[in-house]
Amino acid sequence: MTMTSSRSYIARALYEWILDNDCTPYILVDAYRRGVEVPQEFVKDGQIVLNISPTAVRALNIGNDYIMFDGRFGGRALTITVPVPALMAIYAQENGQGMVFEAEPLDEQEEAEEVQAEVPDEEPPPPPKKPGRPHLKVVK
Repeated sequence: MTMTSSRSYIARALYEWILDNDCTPYILVDAYRRGVEVPQEFVKDGQIVLNISPTAVRALNIGNDYIMFDGRFGGRALTITVPVPALMAIYAQENGQGMVFEAEPLDEQEEAEEVQAEVPDEEPPPPPKKPGRPHLKVVK
């Protein structure tokens, strides 16, 4: 019998624990997983860190499949959607205590998209020629 992922259950418990200790819960998200809806201008190295404290977000729902909430980014109101497999960590901003999760395997659709993204459409341009005088090499 296969069991559902425990990631969402652990995330909910850690969220409550962080708040009970008067700290600020943050999540680290793999921004390139399918279904992630975050402001791309804040993504760095394929990841985004989000403050999910009650003072920073509204309507937070840490469900079994998705983490969803409303937040403001650069003055814009946005609904953020994070599929649970994209959750990489949840921790207290003040001291870093929390948990880092193992990367969940990509599903077949995500694997196909990742392989397609890695295949260049055309050959890269040749490297630029070095300026200056040409050099001759003596070969004996």
